[in-house]
Amino acid sequence: QVQLLESGGDSVQAGGSLRLSCVVSGYRYNSNCMGWWRQAPGKEREGVASIYTGGGTYYADSVKGRFTISQDNAGNTVYLQMNSLKPNDTATYYCAPAVGSGSGEYCYPHLGYWGRGTQVTVSS
Repeated sequence: QVQLLESGGDSVQAGGSLRLSCVVSGYRYNSNCMGWWRQAPGKEREGVASIYTGGGTYYADSVKGRFTISQDNAGNTVYLQMNSLKPNDTATYYCAPAVGSGSGEYCYPHLGYWGRGTQVTVSS
């Protein structure tokens, strides 16, 4: 089973920056990427960014050029650097192991494991 611990969320003003972290432990089965998803109140969970074990990445159009996903050398911690934050970035952010077809392609959280999430609130 996978354990996921997200942190780094906070309340910031529009234009600000935050860095989220996700510590991953446990067996990830056939996952070949790690990703960040977010869920705003009343909305479905949506993919934000993913990073493959080889370093390739995927970004949702809404965050391209503003967010950067990275991971440590061991792949046990995944980061999400968020710059130029906007009020519609407000959501609870989750990380999860996933599978995808390669760099630039969306990763699917196939295992259904989620952490408790970390809250990001951006005020105008």
